[in-house]
Formats: sequence, C-alpha cells, structure tokens
Amino acid sequence: MKEFKYVITDPEGIHARPAGILVKQAGGYQSAVKIEKAGKSADAKRIFGVMGLGVKTGEEVTITVEGPDEDKAAAELEAFFKENL
Repeated sequence: MKEFKYVITDPEGIHARPAGILVKQAGGYQSAVKIEKAGKSADAKRIFGVMGLGVKTGEEVTITVEGPDEDKAAAELEAFFKENL
C-alpha cells in the first residue's frame, strides 16, 4: 500500500472539472485508489464519491493506492495532484 498527502491549492478546491479528470486518471490503474478528507473516504474512481467529500482550497487530502500497480499509480497521481490541484 502506498499513501501520500496533498494540500489542495486550486482556488476552487476539487470542483467538477478536476474531479472528473481525477476519476479518469484513477480509473486507468488496476489498483484501488481512495481519497480521504477529515476522516471521510471515497473511491477516487467514482465522481460522486470525490465530489461528495467537498474538498476546498487549503484542505489536506490523503490518497491511498493498493494493488498490483500501486508504485506507478501513486507516483503518477502525486504528479497529477501537483499539476492540477
């Protein structure tokens, strides 16, 4: 299992457009990808789960990746967060 934390810097937080891109990115991996904020967790491959967390600017999320391609997935998702969120 791989895990990393990230503080959202996007001025609008994780709104519809970046959430959709995140779901598409996470869906490309065999591994399970979870996103967590303040004790609430969601499947990062499901748009309603990601949107339901209501992540705002300045809030920290924890991304957990577990599965056969977790090393690659965690590295690429961390880069994705830095570039897009």
